[in-house]
Amino acid sequence: MSIRYLRDVFKLFFRFFGPGPFLTETGPGIILKRIRRREEKVMFTLDRKNFLTLLDFSPEEIIGLLDLAAELKAEKKAGIPHACLAGKNIALIFEKTSTRTRCAFEVAAHDLGMQCTYLDPSGSQIGKKESIADTARVLGRMFDGIEYRGFGQAIVEDLARYSGVPVWNGLTNEFHPTQVLADLLTVREHFGALKGVKLVYMGDARYNMGNSLMVGCAKMGMHFVACAPEKYRPGSALISTCRKIAEETGAVLEFETDVAKAVAGAQVIYTDVWVSMGEADSVWEERISDLLPYRVTGNVMRMAGPQCRFMHCLPSFHDLNTAIGRSIHEKFGIDCMEVTDEVFEGEQSIVFDEAENRMHTIKAVMAATLAGA
Repeated sequence: MSIRYLRDVFKLFFRFFGPGPFLTETGPGIILKRIRRREEKVMFTLDRKNFLTLLDFSPEEIIGLLDLAAELKAEKKAGIPHACLAGKNIALIFEKTSTRTRCAFEVAAHDLGMQCTYLDPSGSQIGKKESIADTARVLGRMFDGIEYRGFGQAIVEDLARYSGVPVWNGLTNEFHPTQVLADLLTVREHFGALKGVKLVYMGDARYNMGNSLMVGCAKMGMHFVACAPEKYRPGSALISTCRKIAEETGAVLEFETDVAKAVAGAQVIYTDVWVSMGEADSVWEERISDLLPYRVTGNVMRMAGPQCRFMHCLPSFHDLNTAIGRSIHEKFGIDCMEVTDEVFEGEQSIVFDEAENRMHTIKAVMAATLAGA
């Protein structure tokens, strides 16, 4: 092997990965070890290339994604580049706008060396002048992957069916898998493991967050409690599916109306907003009336115990510092909705760890589904 050949190899290595910490360690053995570690990480792939719901993945695959996310997070904190998907392009379709989901996908894509094109509600003809199937086949010819955040689960599934490239669910009415993957990483970081951890979801559990947390907890052998009036529980079909999963993983699923019983000994109390913008005032009034006893307060956290941590997928109506918060106050006379400011800003709150982990876990999903594609 010639010196010139070795020189070219190392030039390429530093071109792609940068000198960083490699220059602080000497010897080709150290460098080759680093190369092997990176190759092992990049070789983590998912047989299923779409990421539409956690129901599609085994506990082992979910753990693989969490491990990859933790590695990528550690590398980013250490300033180690990982542009392993350089040259690829992805489309981000947002029929519902978002702060965390958009920023997480864009930063993660750039860190992996990719370019991304953002399509907001007015940026494409999807579902208006052009069918989902036609849009999918067009974008699939131009992009290596597609993210969708919007309405029905059927839309993201059609994108996956027709595009021919990996499709990632950034949120639908039914599921929010990238959020729950970030939640699982956050819980594991704070408690060291997932199995047996008790997570209590307080509030309206009928839609994407309640559904996805129940699925994620069932898959990972956790103790999931939905705490709300009976009419706000997940659908019976999904509960039945998750109970079957729980039989295999050892998970516990409970549905409780009594707050004190629900939160006793909980490691995590989780909530989300009770209503969405655009819903009628009568809906807001009904939800607030029904769910006010399930607001996460300082007393609720004390009932759970000092070990408990508070989580929220954000945004949150915890004060009057937003236009929506002030509007709620004017119409309904309350200064917060699903959580008090005391809890949100308190020492037990880990909501911003959770928000950051959106980026690391989304990066892992894209790396695992696009690597080798």
